[in-house]
Amino acid sequence: MTDILTLVFRTLSSQTGQNKDPSAGPPSPAPRSSALVVGEHRLSRSVLLLAAVTAASELGVRVAFFAQTQIQSLPECLQRCSATQNPEGLKKITFSYPRTLEELLQQVASLHESPCPPSLIIIDRLDGFLRGAVAGSHLGFHSGDESRAAHLAALLCDTAAFLTEVLEKRGSSSAPCRSIASFLSDADSSGQESRDTSATDPILDVLDRYFQARCTLDQDRSYEAAAAAAQEAWHVYLSGTKIPDDREEDPALAQEWKLLVFPEGLMEFKLV
Repeated sequence: MTDILTLVFRTLSSQTGQNKDPSAGPPSPAPRSSALVVGEHRLSRSVLLLAAVTAASELGVRVAFFAQTQIQSLPECLQRCSATQNPEGLKKITFSYPRTLEELLQQVASLHESPCPPSLIIIDRLDGFLRGAVAGSHLGFHSGDESRAAHLAALLCDTAAFLTEVLEKRGSSSAPCRSIASFLSDADSSGQESRDTSATDPILDVLDRYFQARCTLDQDRSYEAAAAAAQEAWHVYLSGTKIPDDREEDPALAQEWKLLVFPEGLMEFKLV
């Protein structure tokens, strides 16, 4: 999944920067099959949509995209990218809108029944499904959410592993099956400008045990956005997570990008 994210960043970097070759620059980090995007919802959804379009158009793989709310319009940067994408590739993206955690679990579990299984599974806002998992719970996470998060993440990993075997047996060049999801913590959703970075989110800790890489979106409130005539500036950290089978982060995976968001909705990535 990290190879797809890196391809997305390089593509948007080459459109507005001096480097016109998306393959130029440092080599892609070692690909890992699952990644978690953490941070602001508006940007994380844009990153997920860009990953879906890139995978379908550039790599020619089938994508299953799950979201709790229907996507009304594509981000401006994606609309401009779509003009140069292969329209046949875009047809490879299937959008599904489960309303509850139970519906999401059922739909992910049934992916193996598809005659053309996806090579990329994307879930927008895991937190939205988890917060709505208990009747009457609308704000914050509650008791039992850690086990529900583990159940969902484990199912996603198991499904991706099973689909990888299916694709490999068919001799498909689309293997392995990757997965990517986004998560918005309580601290991020409350709009806090400053928070205790040493504090841990128990739900995020659980998800980190299943997702092999993390893409963190952290707003840069320095002068750089104004200096670049941009509306916002963000740090994008692509890094490995420490899981039982991988106790030390792979230094080849870690990368930092600067994301500039302009008033007209365009996005530009710069490798730091």
